[in-house]
Amino acid sequence: MATLEKIRSKAGLLVVVVGLALFAFIIGDFLNSGSSYFRQNQDQVAVVDGTPINHLEYQQRIDEMINVYKMQSQTTSVPEEISGQIRQSVYDAMTREIVMKEALSDLGIQVTSDELFDMVQGQNLSPMAQQFPFFMDPQTGAYSRNRVLSFLKTIENMEAIPVDQRAEVEQARQYWLFWERNMKLQRMQDKYTNLLTKAIVANPLEAKDAYDATTPNSDIAYVMQSYATIPDSTIQVSDSDIKKLYNQRKDQYKQKEMRVLDYISVDIRPSQEDYEAVRVEMQKAKEELETATNDAEVVNYYSEVPFIDVYVSAGSVDEDLVPFLSSAEIGEIEGPVFKNESYRVVKLLGRKTEADSLKVSQIYLASQAGSAEQMNQLADSLLTVLKAGGDFAEMARQYSMDQTAESGGEFGWFTEAGAVRMLGEEFKDTIFNMAVNVPITFKTSYGTHIFKVTEKTSPVSKYKIAYVLKPVNYSTKTQSDIYNALNQFVGNNNTADKIELAAKDAGYELMKGARVASSDRLLGSVTDSRQIVRWAFEGTKKDEISRIFESKDNFVVAIRKEVLPEGYQTIQTVAPALASELRTKKKGEEIVKQLSEKNLSSMTAYAQAMDSRIDTVRYVNMSTTRISRIGLEPILNAKITYAPLNQISQPVAGNNGVYVFNVFERNKEAGAYDEKSQIQTLESSNAYRVGYQLLQNLVENAEITDNRIRFE
Repeated sequence: MATLEKIRSKAGLLVVVVGLALFAFIIGDFLNSGSSYFRQNQDQVAVVDGTPINHLEYQQRIDEMINVYKMQSQTTSVPEEISGQIRQSVYDAMTREIVMKEALSDLGIQVTSDELFDMVQGQNLSPMAQQFPFFMDPQTGAYSRNRVLSFLKTIENMEAIPVDQRAEVEQARQYWLFWERNMKLQRMQDKYTNLLTKAIVANPLEAKDAYDATTPNSDIAYVMQSYATIPDSTIQVSDSDIKKLYNQRKDQYKQKEMRVLDYISVDIRPSQEDYEAVRVEMQKAKEELETATNDAEVVNYYSEVPFIDVYVSAGSVDEDLVPFLSSAEIGEIEGPVFKNESYRVVKLLGRKTEADSLKVSQIYLASQAGSAEQMNQLADSLLTVLKAGGDFAEMARQYSMDQTAESGGEFGWFTEAGAVRMLGEEFKDTIFNMAVNVPITFKTSYGTHIFKVTEKTSPVSKYKIAYVLKPVNYSTKTQSDIYNALNQFVGNNNTADKIELAAKDAGYELMKGARVASSDRLLGSVTDSRQIVRWAFEGTKKDEISRIFESKDNFVVAIRKEVLPEGYQTIQTVAPALASELRTKKKGEEIVKQLSEKNLSSMTAYAQAMDSRIDTVRYVNMSTTRISRIGLEPILNAKITYAPLNQISQPVAGNNGVYVFNVFERNKEAGAYDEKSQIQTLESSNAYRVGYQLLQNLVENAEITDNRIRFE
C-alpha cells in the first residue's frame, strides 16, 4: 500500500515523464522520416504559387543554357556577365512556366505530340525551328523538311552512330531538346494570349482616331522658358502636398526587400615597380634576341604570344610597327616599346613579296572510311580525273566526307597564320607553294585531302618577325600592398561614421546609398559582386562593416546602412523626387500666370518676356515620341496637333519648361485612309502589347519566394 500511495503521489510527474518520452519518440521518428522534407525545403531555389523550383533542376537548366550559348557563339568559355544573364533568364523562364501552366491547366490548353511534329514538319512551322542550323539546306539556305526527318532519326538511333561521333551527336540532341521544349512553351503561350487578343477588337472609331493622330504634320515656331530660370529656393512645397501625391502614386512604389549599402571599391592596378620589372625583363629579351640562334625559344620564354613561323602582311601588325618593318635590316630589333599597358620587342627575321591570302578548296577522305590502301587508290583516281579537267566542286559534293562537300569543297581563305592554326605548318608551306588550280594530295592525321588553290590575293610585302609581347599585370606584392592598406584603414576606422569621415583623406571614395535586391548580381559598377550582395542579405544590422571582398580587379568593403522591407517605399524615401515634381509644376503655373497677365500678342514679344529666342520644328504630330530639340513633351504633341493655323497659342506648361508656339504650316502626307488596314495595324499592336502584359501580370500576381541568395 505504501508503495501504491507513493506511486499515486508521483503520478503527475510520471505522466509528464512518460509524455515527454512519447513526444521525444514521435518527434524523433518524424525528424528521421521527414528529413527528406527538410532537405527539400533547403533545396528550393524558389517557390511559385506553392510549386517549388528545385536547385538541382535549376542548375541543370542553367548548364543546358550555357551549353546552348557555347554552341551558338562557338566558344568554350562564358564571361561572368553572360553567366549572370543566363541565370536570371533561366529563373525568369522557370517562373513564367509555372504560372503559365497553372493558367493553361485551368483552361485545358496543351500542345500534343502531333502538333509538335507539325511545328517542324507540317504547314505551321515554328519560327524557332526555322532558325535551327541543322535544318537548313546548305545550297539554298532554306528550311528543309527532309533534313529535319534525317536529324530526328539520327538522334533517336544513337546505337547506330559510330562511337567516336556519339559525343557530337549527343550535343546536337541536347541542343534540339532545349529548343523543342521552348517551341512547345511558346505555342502554349501563343494559344493563351490569342484567347485574349481575339477578344480585343479595334473598332472603326479607334482606327480613324489613330489615323488622324499620325497624318497631320505640323511645322511650328516656338519660344520656351526653362524651369531652371526660377531658383528652387523660391518655390515652397508643403508636406501635405507631398503626402497627397504619394497616396495617389502609391502603387508605383512597390518594392522587393532591399539592402542599402555604402561601399569603397579600390582598383587593383600595377604599381610603378610592376611596370619597371616588365621593362627590365623585356630588355633582357632584347639582349637575348640579339645573339640568339633560336629566336623561337626566346619568344616562347618571354612572350605572352607564342612564336609562329609565318610571314605576315603590314595589315596584320600594329600600325606603328610598319615603318620599322619596311625599313629595318634583317636581324634588326626594335624595343622595348610601351603601348596599351604592354611592352613589346620585335626582331625582323625575313621579308618577301607574295600573296597575303589564298582561297582553298578540298576533297576530304576520312581515314575511318576504309583502309589506307583504299583511300590512297581513291585519292589517286580522283586526282587523275581532276588533272584531266574534272569538275572539282561536283566531285567534292560526291566524295568529300565533311561539311565542305555541301559547298562544293570550299575550304576558305587562309593567311599563313590561319593555315598554321587550321592544319599546321606543313599545310601552310604546301598551299603557299601551290600554283592556282593545280590539285595535289595531302595527308594529315584526319585522313587524305585533295587540295586546290582557287584564288590568290595580289602580292604584298610580308614579314617574318620574332614578336615578344608582355602585358604589365599587378604582382602578388602589389595586390597584397593594396589589400593591406585597405585592411589597415578599416581597422583604424572600425565604425561606419569613422569610415565616412576618413575615407576622402585616405584617398578612398565612399559610394553612398547603393540599393541591391537579393536577385541582383552587381553592386554598382563592381563586376563579380554577387558575393557582396549575399553578405548584405545575411544580416540586418545597421552600419555593419563587411570583410574585404576581392572582385576580379577590385577590393571592396561594404557597410549595411538600411534594410528596406518588401512592400511600399516610405514617403520619406520618395519625398525628394515628389517635391521636385511638385516644384516643377508650381514653376510652370507661375510662369504661365506671369505671361498671361502681360497679354502679349506676338512671338517676338514672348521671346523678349521669356528671355529666349524663336526657334522652329517641322513634322510634329500626336505620334512624335520626342520632338526635335525639345524632347519628350506629350502635352505639346496634343496642343500642336489640334491648334488652329497661324494663331499664337496660350502658354503651355510642359516637362522642361513653358512653351508658346504658332503652327505656320500643316500638311497630310499619308495615303488615303484604309479602314481595314488601320484596324489590322491596331489589332496587331494590341496583340503584342497584351501578350507581353499578360505574362507580366501573371508573374506579378503570383506568390513568389525567391531563395536564390542561398545558392549563388
